[in-house]
Amino acid sequence: MATPYQGNVPSMAQPGEAAGLTIRTIRLADLHDVLRRGWEDFEAVPSHAIVLCLIYPVLGLVLARIVLGYSVLPLLFPLAAGFALVGPFAAIGLYELSSRRERGEEAAAWDALEVLRSPSFGAMLGLGTLLLALFVTWIATAQAIYVAAFGNEAAAEIPDFLRRVLTTSQGWWLIVVGCGVGFLFALVALCISVVSFPLMLDRHAGAGEAMVTSLRVVARNPMAMAVWGLIVAVLLVLGSLPFFLGLAIVMPLLGHATWHLYRKLVVADPNARPIPPPPRRPRKPAADFPANLFPWRDRSRR
Repeated sequence: MATPYQGNVPSMAQPGEAAGLTIRTIRLADLHDVLRRGWEDFEAVPSHAIVLCLIYPVLGLVLARIVLGYSVLPLLFPLAAGFALVGPFAAIGLYELSSRRERGEEAAAWDALEVLRSPSFGAMLGLGTLLLALFVTWIATAQAIYVAAFGNEAAAEIPDFLRRVLTTSQGWWLIVVGCGVGFLFALVALCISVVSFPLMLDRHAGAGEAMVTSLRVVARNPMAMAVWGLIVAVLLVLGSLPFFLGLAIVMPLLGHATWHLYRKLVVADPNARPIPPPPRRPRKPAADFPANLFPWRDRSRR
C-alpha cells in the first residue's frame, strides 16, 4: 500500500490564486521519489496495463496507417513523441487507482473506470479533447515537415529511411525543425496539463481553473518541470521500442507518477470541502446473471 505523504517536500509554498490551493516548490530529488511511488503503484495493480495502455499504441499505429496509406515510417517518431500530448488524459484511470491506494483502499484494474462517475469528468473530457486536437495537429505538422524535406515519395524500408534522415542535408533539416516544433507542442501540453487532470479528479475543479493552476506550477518550478518533461520524453521514446510495446509499462508508470507529482506540487486547503463523488453502485457478481437484471425480485424475497 502506498505510504501517505509526510511533508517530505520543501516548505516554500505560496497561496494559490484558486480558492483552497497552495503550490509548493519542489527539488529535482522529488522527481525520483514520484517515479518510485509510481512504480510501486504499478507493481501493486499491474493488470491494468493491457486494458488502459496497449490500446493507445495500437490506435496510434492504425491512425498512422490510415493517414499515410503506404508507410508508417515517417511518423513513427512523431507518434512516439505525440503520446506525451495525450498521455495526461489517457492516464485518468491510473490517477484514480493511485488515489485509492493513497487512501488505503483496495484497488483493482476495474476501479479505474470509476473515474467516469467523477463530477468533474465533463471537464476532464473537455481538456482531453483539447489535447487530442493538439495531438492531431502535431501529427499533421510532422507529416508536412517530412513532405517539405523529402516530398511525397515514401521510404522503401527502415534502412532506406534511416539513410535519408541521418546522411543527407534534408534529413538533418528534418531533425532540427521537427524536434524544434515538437518541443513547442510538448511545452504547451506540459504547461496546461501537468497537474490539471489529478486536480480535477481530486478537487473536482473546472478545466479553466486546472489549466491556470498547471501554468502557475510550471512558472514556480521551471527547472523541475523542464526535467520532468525531459524524463517523460525519454521514457516515451524508449517505451516505443520495439513497436510501441514498451508503452505498456511506461504509460502506467508515468500515469501513477503524475498523481504523486501532483501531490507534491499542489496542497489542498484543509478547510475546503470537496464535492463528494456519486455513491458507488454495489457490484453484482456474474454468477447472478440474468437474475441481477431484475432487482425487484431480490426485494420481494426479503
